[in-house]
Amino acid sequence: MGALDRLRDTLLDMAERFAAYIGAFRIWDIVDILLVTVIIYFAIQLMRRSSAFSVMKGIIVLVLVLVLSGMLDLHTLNFLLYSTLQVGVLAAIVLFQPEFRKVLGQMGTTANLPIGRGEASTLEKCIANTVEACRDLSWQRQGALIVLERRDPLDDYVETGTVIDAAVSADLLKNIFYPKAPLHDGAVIIRGGRVTGAGCMLPLTSNQHLNRDLGMRHRAGIGMSENSDAVVVIVSEETGSMSAAVGGMLKRHLAPETLEKLLRLELMPAEPQNGKKGLGGLSDRIRRKGDGA
Repeated sequence: MGALDRLRDTLLDMAERFAAYIGAFRIWDIVDILLVTVIIYFAIQLMRRSSAFSVMKGIIVLVLVLVLSGMLDLHTLNFLLYSTLQVGVLAAIVLFQPEFRKVLGQMGTTANLPIGRGEASTLEKCIANTVEACRDLSWQRQGALIVLERRDPLDDYVETGTVIDAAVSADLLKNIFYPKAPLHDGAVIIRGGRVTGAGCMLPLTSNQHLNRDLGMRHRAGIGMSENSDAVVVIVSEETGSMSAAVGGMLKRHLAPETLEKLLRLELMPAEPQNGKKGLGGLSDRIRRKGDGA
């Protein structure tokens, strides 16, 4: 019997088994499959936002080749691939450690907390003071990097800087980012309308397709938005332009009023904004107003 005949018999046997399984399906089997599908979907979405996605595709190709080599009786290739994948399980845990840590951290976060982690009035004052500070810093060509925490806790990043517990005010933010201030080079992290850390170190983005004119502040801001659900505001020291990063997306050259609308939309989503939510709902207005900033 040739290899093609064996492959045909194997496929026919799989088809018969599949038909038998379909006939024995229960409602809980469907629920089980749907849950696994959802988990795989979110895992792929998470991997796509990281450099590990290309490695993941390579592993999938190896698994497919392993299955095919077993069907075609390619014993040597099958043995080598099987041995490689046995060791590859441990390698995958090490390789995807940041992604696993992020998922576990999100699972441990209380899901019913308000997105901004603060009262509406406190968040409104925080947003107003943040926009005022960024506007003044923009006029003075002083750089700034401000992270507004949402559901994902940022304690690890707060610990890289100086821990602060102070209400957000425009004067405080401008003093922190004054060029001769000791904490001006790092990021300010805001939680629930209060400054919790200054001079904090943020992860740089792994995106290799960004414009070359983006400096370290912008790359750190994008990296922070890729590794958490935080909203990051950046003021360029070179041009004075204001930008915002959410979910790995960067919106540049924002006018103060556009930045305020964006922060309200992201931090206070219950507030209606013409029926649109998220950065996508503001993209047209940001583009029109941002070009004139």
